[in-house]
Amino acid sequence: MDGLNEAREKINGIDREMAELFCRRMAESAKVAAYKRERGLPVLDAGREAELLSKNLEYLDDPALAPYYKTVFRSVLDASKRYQTKLNSGARVAYSGVPGAFANIAARRIFPEADAVPFGSFHSAYESVVSGDCDCAVLPIENSYAGDVSQVVDLMFTGSLYVNGVYDLPVTHHLLASEGARLDDIETVVSHPQALSQCEKYITEHGFRIVEATNTAIAARAVAEGGDLRTAAIASRETAELYGLTVLDHDINDSSTNTTRFAVFSDVKLEQTSGRGESEGNFLLMFTVKNSAGALAKAISIIGGHGFNMKVLRSHPMKTLAWQYYFYIEAEGEPDGDEGRAMLAELSEVCDRLKVVGSYKAGGSL
Repeated sequence: MDGLNEAREKINGIDREMAELFCRRMAESAKVAAYKRERGLPVLDAGREAELLSKNLEYLDDPALAPYYKTVFRSVLDASKRYQTKLNSGARVAYSGVPGAFANIAARRIFPEADAVPFGSFHSAYESVVSGDCDCAVLPIENSYAGDVSQVVDLMFTGSLYVNGVYDLPVTHHLLASEGARLDDIETVVSHPQALSQCEKYITEHGFRIVEATNTAIAARAVAEGGDLRTAAIASRETAELYGLTVLDHDINDSSTNTTRFAVFSDVKLEQTSGRGESEGNFLLMFTVKNSAGALAKAISIIGGHGFNMKVLRSHPMKTLAWQYYFYIEAEGEPDGDEGRAMLAELSEVCDRLKVVGSYKAGGSL
């Protein structure tokens, strides 16, 4: 056998091994897809991809092969993502609103491979996951302009679901009208009360009369169906495309930093167990304190004493008890590590109710 044929025969054998290894890898990818679907996690994890690529390059004996191996390995990662997307393509993601609403936009950006299912309220979207009708729910928890969404925060406290992801969606409002309308023609604007308040300066400058709607997308749909050239909606660009409206003016927010945070709710908890007191992750904690002097101060001291940096601390009234409050905390770190377990054990001594709502990676932007 000459050298060429011998090399080709060895390559054939290596190719068989590579095919076998590829099948084994994709089988594990299927398990990853099931894990992500169960916990309401998106297929794409850019941080994990970068980590894998860097780690696998270290396995090369010949550094000169690095650029070629990068190409091969990225193809493998892309195949894995496509396979996971196919496996999870039937996932149902609940949101509150109608197509074109900001919640719908957030759900589609986080889970582009899933079916976004609209519900008429935060509660019904949440309960669809509890009942098993949907795999997860994408609900707003805070707006940088209007503050937290108390109805959803209450569900976090009283409900059984976990938060496994938090994502920031920049909110940009546009003035939308039926085809043929001009900006000078507009007399009335329709939108959700928060959107109207977020564009108050623009509305006042133009002397528009305002009409409230239950949702920005519902306002856009009403304008499209009404066909009144004197009435415009304040909503997203995606909504304009969905309902065939014209963008008369864009970026009409009073604040250019208007952002809404959306949480992904699932019935399975995501655990982080590196054991470090600090990490790239964050966690959500809710509790009520015992009726004793200094109980809240003790609780806060315990959290900081175990090395967890609190980014958010808020109180919310309990609906069932007048003048009684529960507390909402967002902190950096891992509650499932050694320090986290020790912290929770100490907190249980000063708290009546104590609940880790979930964990999520920092820096999720849409």
